Amino acid sequence: MAAVGDTLPAQDFPIHRYDLIRYAGASGDFNIIHWNERVATSVGLPNVIAHGMFTMASAVRVVTDWVGDPAAVVEYSVRFTRPIAVPDPEGAVLHVEGSVREVRDDGLVEVDLVATVNGQTVLAKARALVRA
Repeated sequence: MAAVGDTLPAQDFPIHRYDLIRYAGASGDFNIIHWNERVATSVGLPNVIAHGMFTMASAVRVVTDWVGDPAAVVEYSVRFTRPIAVPDPEGAVLHVEGSVREVRDDGLVEVDLVATVNGQTVLAKARALVRA
């Protein structure tokens, strides 16, 4: 049984350009800023950037791995605070930590996530509600 303050195992998720290309194919989001560095920098971005939904989906893996069933996630929300630049060839690493915020009377558990790249927050107010 989960308790308030319990921590979830932290995880690092490497992100490379080929991950973005695969995600674009799966999602249908072929926005050029996710694969063309020249265009991305010409519109003021630091580099090619990861898709927001790719970032969000990667981060919630900490929760789904902890609870053991992706279908146990009842709600999930985040605020995007900064894009994840994905330089070639080194890529980026998304670091995600989680902790139990609340165990509700109905058996649902609220989990807060902290998602960073190079120590900078990339998702704020990241919270999942799960059936434990």
